[in-house]
Amino acid sequence: MKTVIITGSGRGLGLEMAKVFRKNNYNVVLSDVNEQNLISGVEKLKAISSEGNVSGFICNVSILEDVEKLFVKAKEEYKQIDIWINNAGVNQSNKYAWELTESQIQILIDVDLKGAINGTNVALRNMKEQGFGAIYNVEGFGSNDAYQDFLAIYGTTKRAVTYFTQAVAHEIDSTKTNVIIGRLSPGIMITDFITSQAGSKDKITLSDKVKKVYNILGDYPNVVAQFLVSKMIKNKKNNVQISWLTNFKAFKRFMLAGFNKRDFFK
Repeated sequence: MKTVIITGSGRGLGLEMAKVFRKNNYNVVLSDVNEQNLISGVEKLKAISSEGNVSGFICNVSILEDVEKLFVKAKEEYKQIDIWINNAGVNQSNKYAWELTESQIQILIDVDLKGAINGTNVALRNMKEQGFGAIYNVEGFGSNDAYQDFLAIYGTTKRAVTYFTQAVAHEIDSTKTNVIIGRLSPGIMITDFITSQAGSKDKITLSDKVKKVYNILGDYPNVVAQFLVSKMIKNKKNNVQISWLTNFKAFKRFMLAGFNKRDFFK
C-alpha cells in the first residue's frame, strides 16, 4: 500500500489533499506545527472509510531535525514513502517589505523557503536509498514573477521555491536518480490563510480590489485538492508543473465574471 506525507496538513489545502489520498486508499501521514490542528485533522481523516491508515506528527519544517524525524517515524511505521508534499507555509503581514520586522521576514523565509528545502533534501536522500519516490513543492503568488503590494517577501520565497525545485529536477536528471520532483500550482484558494499573518494573531484586511480578484479566480481547497491529487497519483515524469489555475482558465473567468457572480466574503 502506498504512503504519502504532507507537511502543513492540519488544515487547508494540505488536509484536503490528505482526504483525497485517503479516499484513494493511501496511508496518510499528516504533519503540522500546531498540535490542535493536527489532532483535529487526524480525527477527520479517520472518519473517512479507507484501506489505508492515518498518522500525525508534530513537525516544524524550518528545523531540519524535525523533518528528518518525520521521515524516519513514517518509514518505521509504513516501510516506504511514495509521495512527499512540501505544503507548509505562512502568509505575509499586510505591510510593505520595508515595514516588516526582522522576525516577520525570518518566519517567511524559514517556513516558506527553508521548509521546502529541508523537506526536499530529507525526502530525496531517503527516497534515493529506497530506490523510488516523488516529491512535490507547492508554488504560490510570485512563482510566476507576478507582483502585488504587501507580498514582496512572500512572493520572493515562492519564486525561490520554484527555482529550487526546477534546479533539483535538473540535478536529478543529471545524476539519473530514480526519484522525481515537481511543482503544485493551486492558484488562489479561499481559506483563512489569505487573512492570517505570519507570526501574529492579527488578521489581514483585504481591499475591495483584492476581494474582487479573489472572487473571480478563487476556489475552495477541496476542489483544488481533488485535481492536484488525481494528477500526482498518475504522474511518472520529473520536473512537472501540475497547475489548477492555468492562464487560459484565468482569462476565461475574467471574461465571464459579469455572468458568474461569486462572493466568498459574505
